[in-house]
Amino acid sequence: MQLEQLLKSLEQRQQAPTHLWNPPYCGELPMLIDEHGQWHYSGSPIQRAALVKLFASVLVKEGDDYYLVTPAEKVKITVVDVPFVITTWQRQQHQQDQVIGVTTNIGESFPLSATHPLQMRGQVPYVDCGRELWAKVHRNVLYQWAEIAEPELYTNALGEQRERLVLTSAGQKFTLAELEPDPKSE
Repeated sequence: MQLEQLLKSLEQRQQAPTHLWNPPYCGELPMLIDEHGQWHYSGSPIQRAALVKLFASVLVKEGDDYYLVTPAEKVKITVVDVPFVITTWQRQQHQQDQVIGVTTNIGESFPLSATHPLQMRGQVPYVDCGRELWAKVHRNVLYQWAEIAEPELYTNALGEQRERLVLTSAGQKFTLAELEPDPKSE
């Protein structure tokens, strides 16, 4: 199996063709996605996973705002941080390459790759889910990744030698943490 085939096989997502629709804006819905990826309607958590998956399939981001878009209407919703959370992951070996597959809290899966990169925002890692939607990496996953991350020396913008922890997936390196220099060694 080629690496490209493996990457495609790890991608399990359901997305409506929202890019083809241009419905009228119909106002704001009392829907909120909290900082833990939990969806709420009128202050109550939405318990039905199938309903959350349906809403997620029509979720789009425009600028800083999030909308649910159908062929007939477009409604604004509130997202506290990002809409999804990476809750599980798996590592697969493909010849010399390692591929890290990630799964969100709504069951969508994709490989950590150039298409779906890891990005650090301060000390918090996020993964690009595509369509300008992001998932925060759950703390448990972060701790597990810290155990498999490899130290790497690099030269920063000031020309100083520094060390960081990197994850390698699908031939790409992703910085997981910048390591502080040991004050005793300076």
